[in-house]
Parts: sequence; structure tokens; C-alpha cells
Amino acid sequence: MIMHIVIASLAFPWWLRLTHYINLLFIGLVIRSGLQIAGAHPRLYWNDGCDPDSAWLNLVRKKVPRDRVYTSMDDEVSVPTWLALPGKDNLGLGRHWHFFSVIFWILNGIVYIVLLFATGEWARLIPTSWAIFPAAWHTLLTYITLHIPAASDFKPYDPLQQLAYAGVVFLLGPFMILTGAAMSPSIEARFPWYIKLFGGRQAARSFHFLSLIAFLLFIIVHTALVLIVHFQDNIRNIVFGDTNTSLGIAIAIAVLALIVVAVIYAGASWQTLRNRRGMQRALGVLVDPVRKALLHREESKQRYKQSDISPYFWVNGRPPESEEYRQLAQHNFLDWKLEVSGLVVNPTAFSLDDLRNLPKQTQITKHNCIQGWSGVAEWGGVPMTEVLKFCGALPEAKYAVFTSYQCGKQSVKPELTEAQNQVFYEVIDMELAKHPQTILAYEMNGQPLPILHGAPLRLRVETVLGYKMVKYLRSIEMVADYSHIGEGQGGFREDFQYFGRGAEI
Repeated sequence: MIMHIVIASLAFPWWLRLTHYINLLFIGLVIRSGLQIAGAHPRLYWNDGCDPDSAWLNLVRKKVPRDRVYTSMDDEVSVPTWLALPGKDNLGLGRHWHFFSVIFWILNGIVYIVLLFATGEWARLIPTSWAIFPAAWHTLLTYITLHIPAASDFKPYDPLQQLAYAGVVFLLGPFMILTGAAMSPSIEARFPWYIKLFGGRQAARSFHFLSLIAFLLFIIVHTALVLIVHFQDNIRNIVFGDTNTSLGIAIAIAVLALIVVAVIYAGASWQTLRNRRGMQRALGVLVDPVRKALLHREESKQRYKQSDISPYFWVNGRPPESEEYRQLAQHNFLDWKLEVSGLVVNPTAFSLDDLRNLPKQTQITKHNCIQGWSGVAEWGGVPMTEVLKFCGALPEAKYAVFTSYQCGKQSVKPELTEAQNQVFYEVIDMELAKHPQTILAYEMNGQPLPILHGAPLRLRVETVLGYKMVKYLRSIEMVADYSHIGEGQGGFREDFQYFGRGAEI
């Protein structure tokens, strides 16, 4: 204990000041990119059914009409560039920045925690006596009565600071990471019990948002107190680690360091909006391998009950408008065929009756949209493994390319240019195609698949986000490589909305 007291009386070490600065940089990137993601579905719920009338917080202030098609894309809001990263309606790039920043934020936190305990600096932060609570209450009364605690109360923090810092480091930060993980469809599918710890996926999303608010409040109060309470000692400690240094130089270095952070924040948005494809690739160099290593191999273990099925299920994307599709729908898809071709022994065109004659699988699972909403439904259809077995996928087939009767304007946004208004498609690898709960669904909740949800057939891959699950299926092609398809990014949304190649989180 004597050693810890001595250590706590020393100046702040360089690694503590450095990790504090790195934390400042990346927590800002995390928050700004998180606001970009929140703008994609600015409603928060405590239930996983996501009926818009049940939202406890509605930041979009739109009333969802029940007399016409209103999709979740209609709910998305454009976030100002000065606030979000990268700003506007760039959900895909915002997600790239979010996961890139989270990786470094977590790594920086791990380094900080390890050094905290390895050097004995934990004694500055972790309370060792219950007496800190009445002392912290006394300090709070001092602040709210507009008084400043004496310098002797800071050892090196006053009791209220110590509790707040320990709470942020050991409670709030980890809680934000845990709730973030609960929004991964891969983790949710593999470990259904995990999201129950938070009351469901949407409850975890709500807690994640509230954690963001708590971080923002902490940052505001923390910054204000640094500037108001013993500023000269604070700025010297922050920059040099002790109070026996030049005030002017300390202020100059601190201002310069903040300018660097501001330039990085502004430059990140500017460069991303200027070179979307380049930033998609650059950020993916780190994000994609980490995502794939941690989440890609997980298989769904979901087993929801009939009582869990959501009465309301959001629609994402509008039905195809082509005359060909209208004619097929008008005749109840009797003439519809699913073409399976490419690297297969037996190219086949399946009718709906052909698919129904193959072994059927029924599963009640949770759909997770990239925008943030979710819904539980019962899906019935043929396992993808049965289709692969029937057609005889060749060993060199590495990917399955699913194409739709939709084009970009129906599946994504009407504002797309004609050059972008191409056939909607997505690519999954053979590992996902062979997952036990990967099916081609022709039923939803015991009824033929509704047109609004992808009739006559849609893909279900229960460990990824919904944008990979192509609706209104036209064809499946088995390929060794997808770089020659579309813009070569692995899907329509990857091509034109710069989404990630993987969708496990």
C-alpha cells in the first residue's frame, strides 16, 4: 500500500498522457461515425419487433403511413457533415469508419489497462475505501454551489473525479462494447442467450445509444471542469505530467494537439466524400480481416417460438416495376423459374413446384437490417445445400451470385443515376451458402412469401445483415471470383453505397 501511495504522488507518466490523447482522437471518430449509423434508422425501441408506434425515441418525427408502401429507406435522414462521419446519407462509409475507429479505440484501451496495473498506476483510479462515496458527495455539493475544491483535495483527482473516471473506464466503456457486440447478427445468431442479457437486440441498441449520451455528457463536464477548476495545474499535468513546468508552453502544445485532432476530423469527412471508393478499400484493409476472423465462421443457433414472431415487419425496398415481373406476379408466379448456372455439373431452372418438392426447412429467426431495425419471422423454404447438391457445385466454385428482378432504384434509392440503376445482386461465399440455416424461402409466417418481402423467393442467411439476403430472386450463378461482376465489390450495395463485403456486424 505504501508503494501505491508513493506512485500516486508522482507525475503523470508519458504513456498515460499519450493513451489519453489517442482516446480523445478515436472516441471522437467513434461518436461521429455512430451518429452516421443512427441516422439510418432514427427510432429506438425496447422490443425487437420495431413497430414504429412502439418507439420510445423518434428522432425523425415522421408518421409511418399504413395506407401505402413506406420503406425503412424512407425513414433515413441525412446527417450534417460537420456532425457525422462522413456525413450526409453515407451509411456504408460511416460503418467502415465506425469499425475502424472502434478497433483502435479498444486496442488503446487495452494498452492503457495493462499499463495501469503493470505500473501500479491503478491506485490513482480505483477506489480502495467506501469513504470515497461520502467524500464524492461532499465534492459534488461544492461544485453545484459554484465553489471550487481546494487543490489539496486532488490526489491527483478529487473523490468525485476518481469515481467518474473509474466508472467511465471500467463500466461505461466496456458496457458500450458489450452492447455493440449484441447488435451483430452473427453473435446474435450463434449465441441467442447473449442478447437476452440486455433484453433483446433493440434494447441493446437503446442502451448503446444511452451510453453514447453518457459519454457526451462526461466529455462536456470533464472538459468544462478542466478549464474552470485549477486550469493552470490541469493543463501542465495533461501536457507535461506535472505542475512544475511552463504554463505558456503547455497551453501552446495543448492547442496544437487539439488543432491536429480537428484537422483529422475534418479531413476524414472531406477525403471520404471526395474519394468514396478509395476510402472503402483503405478502411476495409483493416476492418475486413478482423471481421472475418472473429465472426464469419459462426453458424446460427436461433430457435425462436411462434409467440416471438413480430406483428409488424418493416419493408426495405420496393417491388420490381418491370413488365416481366408484373406478368409473373399476375399469374401467381406459375411461369417463374430460378436459374442456377455457372460452375455446376447440372445447370437447372427450378420452378416453385420444383423447389417445393425438395426437402423443406422451416425456421423462426430474427432479421437484422443494416439500418438498425429488426423483426422475427418464420421462414419456410429449401436449404441452399439441397440446391447445391442437386446442381452439383464444382470444387472451384467459391461464391454464389444471387440476382434479383429488382433494379437499384427499387432496392436502394430512386435518386440513383441511370448508370447506377443496374440489376440488384449480392454475393456470398460457399461457407455462408452451406450454413445450416441458409435457405431459399418461399414462405413467410406459414403463408406464401408476400410481394413486399420478396415473392416468389428470397435468400435467408441468418448470420448476416439483411442487405445480403436478396429478394425477388431471378438466378444464382456459382463463380470462382466476383471481381468481374458489377463494380467488383461483391454486391450492388457494396458497389454503389460502399457497404462492406461482409455483413456479420
